[in-house]
Amino acid sequence: MTGFYDTNLVLIQGTLVAVLLALSVQVPLRFGIFSLAGVGSYGIGAYLSANLVLRYEMASVPTIVLTGLVTAIVGLVLGLVIYRLGGLYLAMATIAFDLMVAVVALNGGEWTGGPVGLFGIFSDLTMGIMVAVVAMCVVAIHLTERGKLARRITAVREDIELASSVGTNVRAYRLAAFVVSGFIGGVAGSLNTLTRYAVGLQDVSFHLVIVALTMIIVGGALSWRGAVIGAVLFTWLPEVLAFVGDWQELVYGVIVALAGIFLPTGLYGLWGRARRRITSRRDKSSTVGTTKSSSDQAGHHSKTAAHPSPDRKVAPR
Repeated sequence: MTGFYDTNLVLIQGTLVAVLLALSVQVPLRFGIFSLAGVGSYGIGAYLSANLVLRYEMASVPTIVLTGLVTAIVGLVLGLVIYRLGGLYLAMATIAFDLMVAVVALNGGEWTGGPVGLFGIFSDLTMGIMVAVVAMCVVAIHLTERGKLARRITAVREDIELASSVGTNVRAYRLAAFVVSGFIGGVAGSLNTLTRYAVGLQDVSFHLVIVALTMIIVGGALSWRGAVIGAVLFTWLPEVLAFVGDWQELVYGVIVALAGIFLPTGLYGLWGRARRRITSRRDKSSTVGTTKSSSDQAGHHSKTAAHPSPDRKVAPR
């Protein structure tokens, strides 16, 4: 076990970062918002963390927290600016935000390192801190998928007018989606920088948008479990497909295409449907068994009444 951990430490760290990156795009989708701004927040978090460590020698935990707060504020401002947009126009606006972050990173001078990037970003980040940060984010998202809050989020996603009619502040919920997306995206970028000790243009490239979308489409878009499934799958898949060599990209694309066609709700949605079918069949079997047992019992009582047992003594009159 220790050997596996040491050999695959980079992949394990990459999986944890990918989980947060996927969640930063998935959270707005749960609110019915097709926003890709989480990827831009990822880039901001990556460069901001690098500067906090290099210039101010800040420790890892305050760096991650401060980065998350800053990117959450950026998410709030972005949400206020593009709040009235919807559908494809909203998606295009968030993609434009991601591209602007990339342009700033390329031309940011000594603050971003330009095309070369920044290196030597050493901090006191440990695997325990990293796991704790990711676990706290996942637990927080999990709590939003339960109870009254989950029902309100579903109402905001499915029918805004209906949600407003029952007293739900739709504007606050939609802005909260941008804030949470920005926070998680920034934390993901921060963790990535602190584990790789470097940041560059690959942390703000459009490729990250495709990767994040692919993870939640294949894993599942409406639950954190789908994001985790997608992150694990697409972080480890290149390693698994290493034996196909140059055909790896083709196989990767075929898997994504097949998942998009045959798994519209992702792998987690497939598991959810299978679980509901099993539960439904179990309930039907239980109902049939109970009905049959009741019928048999009723028939037994009826026969008993019609043909009393010879052992039963009749009271003398």
